[in-house]
Amino acid sequence: MDVMLLVGAGQIGLAIARRMGTGMKIIVGDYISANAQTTATILNTAGFDATPIEMDLSSRSSIIAMIHEGEKHGKIKMLVNAAGVSPSQASIEQILKVDLYGTAVLLEEVGKVIAPGGVGVTISSQSGFRMPALTAEQDELLAMTPTEELLKIDILQPQNVQDTLHAYQLAKRCNEKRVMTQAVEWGKRNARLNAIAPGIIVTPLALDEFNGPRGDFYKNMFAKCPAGRPGTADEIANVAELLMSEKGAFITGSTFLADGGATASYFYGELRPERR
Repeated sequence: MDVMLLVGAGQIGLAIARRMGTGMKIIVGDYISANAQTTATILNTAGFDATPIEMDLSSRSSIIAMIHEGEKHGKIKMLVNAAGVSPSQASIEQILKVDLYGTAVLLEEVGKVIAPGGVGVTISSQSGFRMPALTAEQDELLAMTPTEELLKIDILQPQNVQDTLHAYQLAKRCNEKRVMTQAVEWGKRNARLNAIAPGIIVTPLALDEFNGPRGDFYKNMFAKCPAGRPGTADEIANVAELLMSEKGAFITGSTFLADGGATASYFYGELRPERR
């Protein structure tokens, strides 16, 4: 049986698993075991074959353990990485350890075992597009630095990271660069890897944000983006379906921005900082 590794038991990962996981063994990993169990139960009661495990994206040994669990059932054919922490949830150090380092390690480790014809998608964020451009040298460091050295590079040191939002932006920029680098490695195994950078997607977490201290910021963002609304997890799954199916066979090493035009408006429309 072919195996899907679903990292992160939230709404986006669940939507993608429902779209792509038919006939596969789905290993659902989440930092909170109860969340993994809940998502696995939803999948199993809908006719899928899912097994939950507790998994820490910031730990290489935990990532490897999840891979080994998947290999008990068959070949690893799909990776869906929808795990991470947000600027309002975590400290600078946690964001860099989980979203930046953890994602880099996951893509690297799965890339060592992904089956021929396999595909992966990792969920990044529109935030990676919002920060000022980095130098070519900085981008190369994010893309190419060995994973165990990543958190030591200069731009990720505490004195160079302004706040948790900046840390999150750096992490998501790094995700895009690591996808490019790892797509080259995955290609040697006849496998593909891409990223999706969603905008504001309605999930339980997003609803908490809408009603929290930054709620007005988020509501203004989706109100003034060209789409005029937030997105849904199923709309992100639509993009994943393209990238993970044969229709996307020529697409690898790319990041697809799916944000209702919010980034376009941020640079060239009503969401430009000086107009807010």
